[in-house]
Amino acid sequence: MKTWLTETFNIKYPIIMAPMFLVTSIDMLVEASKAGIMGCIPALNWRTPEEFEEGLKELKERCEGPFGINIIVNQSNIHMHKQIELCAQYAPDFIITSLGNPKEVIEKCRPKGTKIICDVVDLKYAQKVQDQGADAVIAVNSGAGGHAGPTPASILVPLLKKNLNIPVISAGGIATGSGLFSIMALGCEGVSIGSPFIATKESIVSDAYKEAVVQYGAKDIVMSNKISGTPCTVINTPYVQKIGTEQNVIEKAMSKNKKLKKYAKMLTGYKGMKAVENAAFGATYKTVWVAGPSIEFITKIETVKEIVDRIVSEFETSVDEFLAKRS
Repeated sequence: MKTWLTETFNIKYPIIMAPMFLVTSIDMLVEASKAGIMGCIPALNWRTPEEFEEGLKELKERCEGPFGINIIVNQSNIHMHKQIELCAQYAPDFIITSLGNPKEVIEKCRPKGTKIICDVVDLKYAQKVQDQGADAVIAVNSGAGGHAGPTPASILVPLLKKNLNIPVISAGGIATGSGLFSIMALGCEGVSIGSPFIATKESIVSDAYKEAVVQYGAKDIVMSNKISGTPCTVINTPYVQKIGTEQNVIEKAMSKNKKLKKYAKMLTGYKGMKAVENAAFGATYKTVWVAGPSIEFITKIETVKEIVDRIVSEFETSVDEFLAKRS
């Protein structure tokens, strides 16, 4: 496959291993490189800027291919400015910005040779980041895990393709080769895949989390407003059912107050992410597991390479089947 993504980053397949909070690890990025794709890891997976800097050094040393860093670009990320400074210093191959204004990232990191790719959920914001100098956008559709967008890929991708002059990558709902084929047919330059990689042997999350991804399906995914202050998809475990998915009265009141909104988001984010962290690594009944509906197609725990090879093989089969129907 030849696309902007494969040509720009010299990778074999146009696939990004999506950055997943507390899930994506350096080992997973190393294996992604070996499998012919490239991975991205959240800067917030390191607790302090000092630890993040050590992580950047290790990534530079161990990754055979390109790697990326995901930065949350809003005030809830108290280390944002330092993370940007470190990325400008160590120049990862690409940065994915999320949930805010990428201006500082573009101004400080793009001159260092880092490609800036921005998560977007609608045309208005996509046009804004294009005007600011983004190299590409990731169209986060309604099938995404974590912070999903409101619009299906079948609508969002063609809309962005029609109105933008920069490449469009799709995020959300891809776990099979036929899914990859359908998305690429819309004109994408590549895809970002997350949830399937939770259930990998290289993933550092608990076995219970991995098994949940295998055992639950699309019907078990719900949208929660209690995790990060931004709507987030989680598996509808008994604990999630118990606590509900909507903010309580006090949280809602704070979120609507202009002066308190920032602090409300930070408080909700801290509490929610702490719950996600505890559930990801420990044995706890408070199971808050982030995932997307593509877990419907995850039937076993595999290696990163096995997932990539399977998706690519299924993609090639889909291409052959399509061409056979044309003849």
